[in-house]
Amino acid sequence: MPVDPVTVILRPEHFSPARYVLATHGGMTATCFRYDSGVAGLTIANEAGHIDLLPFQGQQIWDAQFFGRRLTMGSMFDEPVATQDYLSNYGAFFIHCGVTAMGNPGPEDRHPLHGELPNATYAEARLIIGEDEAGPFMGLAGTYRHRVAFTHNYVAEPVITLDAKSGRIRASLNVRNLKQAPMELMYLAHINFRPVDNARLLDTVPDDPRHMRVRAALPQGYVASEGHQALLAEMLADPSRHRQIVPGRAIDPELVLSLDCRADDAGWAHSLQLLPDGSADFVSHRPEELGHGVRWMSRGGDQDALGLMLPATADPNGYTAEKAKGHLRILAPQGESRCALEFGALEKPEADALRRKIEKINA
Repeated sequence: MPVDPVTVILRPEHFSPARYVLATHGGMTATCFRYDSGVAGLTIANEAGHIDLLPFQGQQIWDAQFFGRRLTMGSMFDEPVATQDYLSNYGAFFIHCGVTAMGNPGPEDRHPLHGELPNATYAEARLIIGEDEAGPFMGLAGTYRHRVAFTHNYVAEPVITLDAKSGRIRASLNVRNLKQAPMELMYLAHINFRPVDNARLLDTVPDDPRHMRVRAALPQGYVASEGHQALLAEMLADPSRHRQIVPGRAIDPELVLSLDCRADDAGWAHSLQLLPDGSADFVSHRPEELGHGVRWMSRGGDQDALGLMLPATADPNGYTAEKAKGHLRILAPQGESRCALEFGALEKPEADALRRKIEKINA
């Protein structure tokens, strides 16, 4: 029977360049350290691998490695940078995005790329240690308070946990509106895998342009090369052609699709990057909580990334565009919004089981 977890309050002064073990539990280890850049890091390791988290900077998962393989996107950043600018710290495995705005700002928008959450400064961070129906777990939780006079007042409380044996990561986010007026909310879970040549992308989205919409426009300031224009034309004609990770196929700066995901009988939608050896990367989410699916790919000289499934409350086209579509969620005064998802790496037996589940939904 699940019991209340033990909580260890984390303070910035606990972190130094010398790594030290803070806690052990059920074969798992939590280790504190500080990157050369000065950013505090927390490694949670289990039997299958480990995740490196940033307790005070966005509560990002900076890196994830399981079953002898690094899952994290390739980037020009070999360690996190102490900044609140999204593109100046671009290489994490998992990032919370939102919540006052999200996506690429349009011409009328003034919000930063993906909002204030990605590199938000957390005043409170906690290591959590416990046991539930899956067995022992360790994780990171925190509290971020966002206040702008006459505009916003909310609390965001993320939780990320890892159990003792698997490559499955569980994440959740609870947002509470503290303002005495309704609050607009946007959120996207930015999970950045490394694409694997000759892998296949499987999910519960029908292969047609109505349910799988390719974004033809590039972010402001980018001009598509002839090669990228040809790629976009190919994908617009047949979006399913993006499902094969083709060696040497450049995607620069990016390919973005909006996806309509179908759920299983338990309310979960599933996505796989099925690797040639039969193992897989995966994302599972609840469309009832996050009703928009986004896929993002970038394979240039500086980035090598697969946003296999970025569950979201809206498409990633910025505040103004999504508000016009009626995609902004409204929280009443003192109202709350919660979402949960799982993602990570699967060995072949688990990958086979999830592939069959996807095939059953699609049948």
